[in-house]
Amino acid sequence: MRKVNTLRFGEVEVAEDKVVHFADGIPAFEDEHEFVIVPYDEESPYVFLQSLTTPDLAFLMTVPFVFFPDYAFELDDENQGKLNLYKQEDMLIYTLITVNGGQVQDMTANLMAPVVINTANMQARQIVLDRSSYTTKHRLFPKNKEEQ
Repeated sequence: MRKVNTLRFGEVEVAEDKVVHFADGIPAFEDEHEFVIVPYDEESPYVFLQSLTTPDLAFLMTVPFVFFPDYAFELDDENQGKLNLYKQEDMLIYTLITVNGGQVQDMTANLMAPVVINTANMQARQIVLDRSSYTTKHRLFPKNKEEQ
């Protein structure tokens, strides 16, 4: 167990097998390599990706299929190799969430750059889907009835 200080959660104990390793960091945070996933609460579809080295760095994430059941992409051979990910059941997918203006109803998910975790070895990467129709700002909650 490792004790980690965080701004949002105070001191937390993290088991080594729960540490998520980003070998290349996260885009714009390339020096951040170790994180832990902290559930928002038991009933929530949201989790935090908390840095183990920077107490005030935590990203809000969700499993995209909760909000976007048709979400799909193909993980290329290069990323599969970097993650040593060869079994579908070992793959866990999250998307980063932006809370625009502090308003829950205006939250957006970055479907263009999912976070892929190999649960067998806890290696992770944020994958940028270059040739995709997805964007970085998909609304979680439609503004009006027509968008639902």
